[in-house]
Amino acid sequence: MDNKAYPHLLAPLDLGFTTLRNRVLMGSMHTGLEESRDGFKKLSAFYAARARGGVGLIVTGGFSPNFRGRLHPFSAEFSSSRAARTHRTITDAVHQEGGKIALQLLHAGRYAMSPFAVSASAIRSPISKFTPSKMSERQILKTIDAFAKSAELAREAGYDGVELMGSEGYLINQFICQRSNCRYDDWGGSYENRIRFPLEIVKAVRARVGRDFIIIFRLSMLDLVEQGSTHEEVVILAKALEKAGVTILNTGIGWHEARIPTIATQVPRAAFAWVTEKLKSEVSIPLVTCNRINTPQVADDILSSGQADMVSMARPFLADPEFVNKAEQDRADDINTCIGCNQACLDHAFVGKRASCLVNPQACYETELVLTPTAHNRKVAIVGAGPAGMACAVAAAERGFSVDLFDKNDHVGGQFNLAMQIPGKEEFKETIRYFTRRLAQTGVNVKLGHTVTENNLSGYDEVIIATGVKPRIPPIPGVDNPKVIDYQTLIRDKVQLGNKVAVIGAGGIGVDVSTMLTEPENQDLSQWLEEWGIDQSLANEGGLLPHDDFISPRQVWLMQRKPGKVGKGPGRTTGWIHRRTLEKRGVELLGGVSYDKIDDDGLHITVEGQSRLLPVDHIVLCTGQTSVEELSEKLASQGINVNVIGGADDAGEVDAKRVIRQGVELAAKL
Repeated sequence: MDNKAYPHLLAPLDLGFTTLRNRVLMGSMHTGLEESRDGFKKLSAFYAARARGGVGLIVTGGFSPNFRGRLHPFSAEFSSSRAARTHRTITDAVHQEGGKIALQLLHAGRYAMSPFAVSASAIRSPISKFTPSKMSERQILKTIDAFAKSAELAREAGYDGVELMGSEGYLINQFICQRSNCRYDDWGGSYENRIRFPLEIVKAVRARVGRDFIIIFRLSMLDLVEQGSTHEEVVILAKALEKAGVTILNTGIGWHEARIPTIATQVPRAAFAWVTEKLKSEVSIPLVTCNRINTPQVADDILSSGQADMVSMARPFLADPEFVNKAEQDRADDINTCIGCNQACLDHAFVGKRASCLVNPQACYETELVLTPTAHNRKVAIVGAGPAGMACAVAAAERGFSVDLFDKNDHVGGQFNLAMQIPGKEEFKETIRYFTRRLAQTGVNVKLGHTVTENNLSGYDEVIIATGVKPRIPPIPGVDNPKVIDYQTLIRDKVQLGNKVAVIGAGGIGVDVSTMLTEPENQDLSQWLEEWGIDQSLANEGGLLPHDDFISPRQVWLMQRKPGKVGKGPGRTTGWIHRRTLEKRGVELLGGVSYDKIDDDGLHITVEGQSRLLPVDHIVLCTGQTSVEELSEKLASQGINVNVIGGADDAGEVDAKRVIRQGVELAAKL
């Protein structure tokens, strides 16, 4: 195969005792299947699909080497021969597809959500409920031995290597940094003492597994917390790890408690490749870079410019297991691109739900959400070409149905056409691009500019209504004032607003609109790093710089009827980023607001019993949606099989994750 398209990405990597087929590492992700019933059968199918898709080296989700290292009391542990036998189903499945796989060993340390938490010192993390016990010398030595034993068992289980989780603020990282290590013995104090723990783990692992076994060390190259490591310290540890027997160094960016976004969609693509590059000349073993790399071109550019030897992508393989094969076939436009939303992966993992993917609901459901060929070629009409309608149409066509997809607009995509215009959500255009191609490839007959009635739909075996939503207009006196505009009109028509704007409704849409209204113009990567106080010289501890917040020249008020915190948006792992962004830009966040009236003077409100007049130029309504569905009852009365999905079914908070899954699940059941 001629690899002219992405020659650096698809080049083999010789590790001496083994060769990886390309420079792609599938980064570690916890799926929730690790602990579930029948989970290993499903995990095997999940990893096998990615190996079949061409990944060079897969890294599993984190498994603890002992009981106290578990993230939750019932989290996955890998410390027995029985566990090794169970894992054989995974390694066999990956090897049958020509892939290689490493087991990640992760000790939670003070991040453990249980009273059994232990750490270098008894210092509670700001995101934890439990204060850890300070580890005794005996516990430290037993933990080192537990890592080594688990690595030996991983080899027994058929794994090609292990990844030692030394970043993101987990136990190994906790020993390295003064932030969490206040010991005065041989395991604390000087930097030399603080890095003894990771080095002893690597030495013990290498002694147990032999020379022909991959040891990846996930090294925190940029802690992004106070009292974090300096770059000079990172270099010292990297060189010592190489000497101790590490095969590959993988980049870690930011602790979980850091208040800087590192992987959310607001983060520019490949925003931290420069961090890996700064270490590149210091060691001779391969370096992996990571975070927000989601296209073959971005990945190849990193490698061709010498910033790293491999690229790690995790969520992109939830979005599309065939990512590497498509790149190899020069079919990048056919890749279902990860949009960095976190809504179905990390947001699920943090509440103990099974991970999946907003743009690919079959991720982690490979054995359950199966699109089997249909026995009878029936005619299906889908009304509405938004996310739900497109996903349903593609899935139904993949099964062999004849599908007509109607939309009254002259384009597909529905609300995604609005979302992609929000700063930090530009990736949504990739999803429209992907589904547009799939609609053509699967033979869906797309009829744009069609307003259908029940009379147009009588010849179909199945009719699916996916007509989406329209903005809800609240009953506020004066809501018809020219100052008032709904969010759809604002974004769709690119309406120019004045310098004082009130946004009514602080759900996800209100947060997005407020972000859009206060966004700095033409911000590049350097300016983004500067906005979040990231030290590009890496001279400061943890890579942090004191910085001034960017205050927007436009004055914005974001408000909600409900009392309490305002401006977080819907995402568990991204909500704090939204709120922090708005606070940094000077947006006034108001909860418990009553909207009294709107007139030429502005918006009259009552907050905590006090009347206020906001002298605004414009008022943007982000007050929810109502369904635009009017066909289903008429069709049902004619005896036509009809299903309603997406916003037409539930016009609550706009939720692309729910509607795309609903569309695919319905297509699978037809």
